[in-house]
Amino acid sequence: MNKKILIMGGSPCSGKSTIAEMIAREYGAHYFKVDDFLGEFMARAAAEGKETCQRYQGLSPDEIWLEDPAVQCRDEFLIYEEIAPYFFEKLEQISEEIIVTEGAGYTPEVMKKHAWTYPSEAAPEIRYVAIIPTPEFQIEHYRQREWIQYVLAGCSDKERAFDNWMQRDILFGRQVKEECDAMGGFCFVNDGSQTIEELYDQVKRALELE
Repeated sequence: MNKKILIMGGSPCSGKSTIAEMIAREYGAHYFKVDDFLGEFMARAAAEGKETCQRYQGLSPDEIWLEDPAVQCRDEFLIYEEIAPYFFEKLEQISEEIIVTEGAGYTPEVMKKHAWTYPSEAAPEIRYVAIIPTPEFQIEHYRQREWIQYVLAGCSDKERAFDNWMQRDILFGRQVKEECDAMGGFCFVNDGSQTIEELYDQVKRALELE
């Protein structure tokens, strides 16, 4: 039996992690959280000469977070392009038959370029959805996260940095949805009007788990 890989992309603060944890519990799936490896992946890419990751290694908090949000968003997509091969390398190393994995790095373009390039005899069964929050839902829930202050600790203007961060992620989510729609894939928009259980049921149907 080939592995079954359930992949959730989308922008941050949309409920991806919660839903991945729910799938792991209900189906006994191995949960691979990409965000836990971002530092490792970016350092590896920088060491291998990948341009965007290499440049970001030397940036100060102000140089990152006080940059124009559109530039930040562009760079985020470039970083994910550079480190995406490592996602799938990790997935190949996991022996469990069912894997659930999530992270903003699974953009529709990353999926198109990397996820469906396995040799046919070794190809796992891959299912993909994206989840993005509305801007209001995103900002409200980001402000509740205590670790935000540590990410922005070195910034000279924390409010501006936070606003830039939010605008970056709003732009990121918008582009993910556009790419997903162009591919004919599922992209759920979480506006907080439904419970996490209701969103979970919708995601399970899209992933053909019911």
